[in-house]
Amino acid sequence: MPALASLLVLAVCLGAPTLLLWCVPALLFVVIPALDALLGDDPQGPGAGQADGAHAALPWLLLPLQWATFAAALALAARPSLSAVAFAGLVATVGAVNGLAIVAAHEIGHHAGALAAAAARFALAPACYGHFRIEHNRGHHRRVATLSDPASARLGEGFWRFLPRSVAGGAVSAWRIEAVRLARVGRTPWHASNECLQSHAVSAMLVATAWMLGNGHVALFVLLQAAYAVSLLEAINYIEHYGLKRQTIDGKLERCAPRHSWNCDSRLSNRLLFNLQRHSDHHAHPARRYQTLRADRDSPQLPIGYAGLMWAVYLPPVWFALMDRRVLSYCAGSLAQANVHPSDVQALQRKWPPVAASGGARTPAP
Repeated sequence: MPALASLLVLAVCLGAPTLLLWCVPALLFVVIPALDALLGDDPQGPGAGQADGAHAALPWLLLPLQWATFAAALALAARPSLSAVAFAGLVATVGAVNGLAIVAAHEIGHHAGALAAAAARFALAPACYGHFRIEHNRGHHRRVATLSDPASARLGEGFWRFLPRSVAGGAVSAWRIEAVRLARVGRTPWHASNECLQSHAVSAMLVATAWMLGNGHVALFVLLQAAYAVSLLEAINYIEHYGLKRQTIDGKLERCAPRHSWNCDSRLSNRLLFNLQRHSDHHAHPARRYQTLRADRDSPQLPIGYAGLMWAVYLPPVWFALMDRRVLSYCAGSLAQANVHPSDVQALQRKWPPVAASGGARTPAP
């Protein structure tokens, strides 16, 4: 998809119809879900059992394509003749590329070494989401499937309610994590070695460069495509652990287990997203390369891949109808076993009275 997006943006720069800028959104929301349904699941996955080789290089190869697309898009956005419809298509296309680059940064950011950390930061810069690697690796993986994790969606929490909580909560958490790390060596959070500051400084330079290229119009493009890229990532975050909860046993929080992540083996989506849908194995082995992640058919299973679920995510009543029953089936029919905010308990009890009272029939109240 990044290669296609790069070619489309370049083609429009050279005079091709601006309608081409809507091909990537159509691919993401229509073509890929249809192909996932047609092609079915793949229990093996790309490069299964190969810790190295060509598959390991793919996340890294996406980064130059990402930046080439972004640079061409800046030049195109600076054109006064670009229509509002074409501008929106450009935002959607480049935002989708940078959303996928966040997934690549997620994969690279779990690798050890300064080079991987730097590469992940630069991949996150166009989306203005440089703190993600810090919060994800050192926050989310510790707190996943608990009420304290901003990136774990709760049962009955719609996406539009989850989105600001996750974005703001992740940024605050990353800053606190860095503040604690720097305090250990006697530095303030505002020291130049703060990785949050380093990452967002690169993003700020991109916005400033965009402003110089075309004043506020191009800077607005950078901010809008970044917001869209982040929304795509957060939609994935929303899906991954929706309603699933780690229990406290004998006063201790249980270890993250396969039952705390939703999984899917859709053939095409997994190839596009570096096997991110094999999420249980990723949380069990965060350093494991994407091509060696294993399918876990005993874990909670999604009805289709992430791309196909986007429509439901954006329409909370549809999402609740599709997923709440599945959550409760993995929670033994008990709301107490699900990740539910205390303020939502009464409303969910009214919706699922048999489940709330006795763990019985899993049919929502009329």
